[in-house]
Amino acid sequence: MSEACKLLGVQPQTLYAYVSRGKLEVAPDPADTRRRLYRAEDVAVLAKRKQAGRKHETLAANTLFGSEPSIPTALCAFSRGRPYYKGRDAVSMARTATLEDAAQLLWGAERAVDFSSLKSTRSGKPGRDAAFAALASLAAAGHSTGGRLTRVLHAEGQNLVGQLANAFGAWPGAEPLHLRLAKGWKQPAKVAELLRTALVLLADHELTSSAFVARIAASTGASLPACLLAGLTTLSGPLHGDASGRVRALFSEVERLGEDQVLAHYLSNGLSPAGFGHHLYPDGDPRAAALLALFEPPKVISRFIGKVTKLTGLQPNIDVALAALVAHHRLPADAAFGLFATARSVGLLAHSLEQLGVAQVIRPRGRYVGPMPESHDQNAYGETRKA
Repeated sequence: MSEACKLLGVQPQTLYAYVSRGKLEVAPDPADTRRRLYRAEDVAVLAKRKQAGRKHETLAANTLFGSEPSIPTALCAFSRGRPYYKGRDAVSMARTATLEDAAQLLWGAERAVDFSSLKSTRSGKPGRDAAFAALASLAAAGHSTGGRLTRVLHAEGQNLVGQLANAFGAWPGAEPLHLRLAKGWKQPAKVAELLRTALVLLADHELTSSAFVARIAASTGASLPACLLAGLTTLSGPLHGDASGRVRALFSEVERLGEDQVLAHYLSNGLSPAGFGHHLYPDGDPRAAALLALFEPPKVISRFIGKVTKLTGLQPNIDVALAALVAHHRLPADAAFGLFATARSVGLLAHSLEQLGVAQVIRPRGRYVGPMPESHDQNAYGETRKA
């Protein structure tokens, strides 16, 4: 206790208050039951907030750039280095649940969710071009979410996810979505199980930049396809949902040049290989660990992952796991993003639906830091003259 109080600069009473408010996790000391241990990560976060201060400008900037949450949500949270969907361990769920199960939970749907699609409306080659084009068309003609029943919005959301999966190559049919994707990508049942696991692990991840954008769109009353399109275009960035594309390029280098040469290049230049480390999971991304435990990546990639971890201490994150899955089973080139986008569409729609319960448009204020505006006055004729 004394160490935690010293780090935070507070009295024991304040420490107890942090615990009661859920800001600080406490556990008994196994070596001495009279003592209490406080979670180091929680203490560090509280100390950082205190150091930043509570000035309005500092608080506003920190809220937007990730120092503390800015929008209340009951969808996803992180605890003890693991993601939870509405209180349920997402990694444990992924062992047996389908994306439909995850959607029912995240959407709060009373009925089972069905992403079946008996007819594909896709024209041309499957992939993100087809996905974004289909969503853009639906967004252009979509109806506002205002004044519509939740069950009607759920039905529309089901259709959107089903069509999105079709655009990425899912086979039309009434089967669960992971089976439709496996069939469309010409993969056997064992690969379908891997796809099922990946889809559940990727369904949501708290207030990501794409979720924030989707919630902004929803707060204006935009249609569900418009909210989803806004979120997915943000997801497509290489620093977000398309990070697996950078990993795929890295793996291509490894397969062409060998793991030692590629790793030597990164380490000698002080660079971190794409897909390793995650600021939310300092001890390793549990989603990546769960997925990688189910298959053996190609040997050269497996050796590369092991050597990066040994030499940098950084664990592979979910982007590495997705890229390794695509490489091992020779899935379509854009399959990693297709999996991510299809799965996360469930979370983006969940955030959009949750935001509808807040009767307020999300409109952050800008803090102007440019040149001072020129001053002007007006003459009797209403003409403006520079002062």
